[in-house]
Amino acid sequence: MQHEKGRDEAMEMMAKALRHRPEAFGLVLDAHGWVDANALIEAIHARGMTFDRARMDRIVQLNNKRRFAYSDDGTKIRASQGHTVDVDVEMPEAAPPARLYHGTLEKNGASIWNRGLLPMKRQYVHLSPDIETARMVASRRKGAIAIYEVHASEYHMDGGKFYLSANGVWQTKVVPPNYLKRIE
Repeated sequence: MQHEKGRDEAMEMMAKALRHRPEAFGLVLDAHGWVDANALIEAIHARGMTFDRARMDRIVQLNNKRRFAYSDDGTKIRASQGHTVDVDVEMPEAAPPARLYHGTLEKNGASIWNRGLLPMKRQYVHLSPDIETARMVASRRKGAIAIYEVHASEYHMDGGKFYLSANGVWQTKVVPPNYLKRIE
């Protein structure tokens, strides 16, 4: 169990370094979010955590959400999505399925009905392909949850742009309220 906890701490540290606060680790991400893999190992190790390439490889390979990816030559690493820093992870624009889903806290309902789904501190709104995934995402937060159905194909036909990240998360810059229906 301790080993798993340590892996979670290392993954959280990787997320902070690659998605939210690279400068706090002495790292500079390139325009597409990449950083030298060895520099990341050194930065995390410098914070007192036992961390090496084998441990980073396990996190990249075993993470069920495929949160991180290596460059083709394996010398660089980046987060697949969820950045609060300004990077372009080169997501392809894609035609979405008819419906996508978004899980959040119930307390956000009034804002969602007035303004739609907004990325808040992130670059994109993250959308799930099914209700169960949206429910799982929402349940990571404390409080009563709400699930919204996004009329994605309709919004796309009306000009909304959708992107599909390397790890299969649908994203868009905003979802106006008229393309939403609360289902839970």
